[in-house]
Amino acid sequence: MAILIKGGEVVSADKSYRADVYCNNGIIEAIGENLDVPAGTEVIDAGDLLVMPGGIDPHTHMQLPFMGTVASEDFFTGTSAGAAGGTTSIIDFVIPNPQQPLMDAYHQWMEWAEKSATDYGFHVAVTWWDESVYEDMGKLVHDHGVNSFKHFMAYKNAIMAEDETLINSFTRCLELGAMPTVHAENGDLVYHLQRKILERGITGPEGHPLSRPSEVEGEAANRAIRIAQALNVPLYCVHVSCEEALHAITDARNNGQRVYGEVLAGHLEIDDSVYQNENWEYAAAHVMSPPFRPKKHQDALWKGLQSGNLQTTATDHCCFCADQKAMGKDDFSKIPNGTAGVEDRMSVLWDAGVTTGKLTPNEFVAVTSTNTAKIFNMYPRKGAIEVGADADIVIWDPKGTRTISAKTHHQNIDFNIFEGRTVTGIAVHTLSQGKVVWTEGDLRTVKGAGKYVKRPAYSSAFEAVNKMRIHNEPKAVKRS
Repeated sequence: MAILIKGGEVVSADKSYRADVYCNNGIIEAIGENLDVPAGTEVIDAGDLLVMPGGIDPHTHMQLPFMGTVASEDFFTGTSAGAAGGTTSIIDFVIPNPQQPLMDAYHQWMEWAEKSATDYGFHVAVTWWDESVYEDMGKLVHDHGVNSFKHFMAYKNAIMAEDETLINSFTRCLELGAMPTVHAENGDLVYHLQRKILERGITGPEGHPLSRPSEVEGEAANRAIRIAQALNVPLYCVHVSCEEALHAITDARNNGQRVYGEVLAGHLEIDDSVYQNENWEYAAAHVMSPPFRPKKHQDALWKGLQSGNLQTTATDHCCFCADQKAMGKDDFSKIPNGTAGVEDRMSVLWDAGVTTGKLTPNEFVAVTSTNTAKIFNMYPRKGAIEVGADADIVIWDPKGTRTISAKTHHQNIDFNIFEGRTVTGIAVHTLSQGKVVWTEGDLRTVKGAGKYVKRPAYSSAFEAVNKMRIHNEPKAVKRS
């Protein structure tokens, strides 16, 4: 059915203006004042509301098998919860086990994702290396529209990628026009610190941040950046949580290196005091990696977002309920790592960013949608209110309020890290593929309605980088 969004203020990453937006067959077909539309068109009165591109969460883990259990959120419940908060697309992660073929893992995740309610794509993790990984990376880029590959520098003895794997995979990414991404934590150092802290008799959740201090992240971020610099390949750093990692990114960008940084809504707004809570379940519910940091890091991260040295916001949405967290009751290193947030990211960022003056509405659109679409080559199909773009739209009430609670959220988890927070700025209506999936508290998502979004490689841009690299390489010296 065709829909006319009438009278709202269109807010994009670069401009704001008053206009009607006409959507038909899942596409934005017209934008303008007093549009003449066919009879029978559904009309949504946007009144004093804002009309923005639907949010894109570039970092989720739906249904993830991890640390001896499986995340409680599946692709239907997770994308539905996202729609309730104004998020219309996610980029999830295919994470092969060590020695598992990448294509096997990709097909498994695609099967799980068939139930998605809104659109989705995948990063694919490289957790090991041989010639078959090299070949599968090519198939994923050329045949399946994957243009980004994840590398865990953490989780020793599980999915951690050694430096040699990073070098091989980064080099292959450059050849393919794909973006390497990293979870930057020194896995060897984390493993060492975990053992030391447990030997001291610290077994509760308070041991988690002690085993993963900010230096652990800063070192790994700098190492990944320097490897990327040597290979002349761009790099995307996920869930940047501390000053040290931000400084490494900022320094690299100031020197002309193409490095991108992602920050989580949780890391911007929650500090490490949560791990000192006397309630074990409360503290364990906040166990994620990297952990929540002291407040000084939050101030730095906000400045990184404001300055443009951090470009995207995400959630690392990975849900584990209390009974799953209890697997680490006697050993913090066995608490499944993950928290929720896909439903709350947009409102928390508007409340903490726009209402405080840290971000403009246009900057909000950039960091919640447009920048992700551009970095991962989905723009302007996604992340834009433009004729021809997908009709993934959130109609936003900048003055509307709601109180976040596990009792009322749509996420399939028994805890909410933003519990009790009243936020200003809410999604009133959410459109996915031109269909209303959330309207004034009524969730209307349909299982399986989401579509897989292929993301083309950055072939031309990467070819230019390659030509520059080759041009600048020294020539062999002829000697008699």
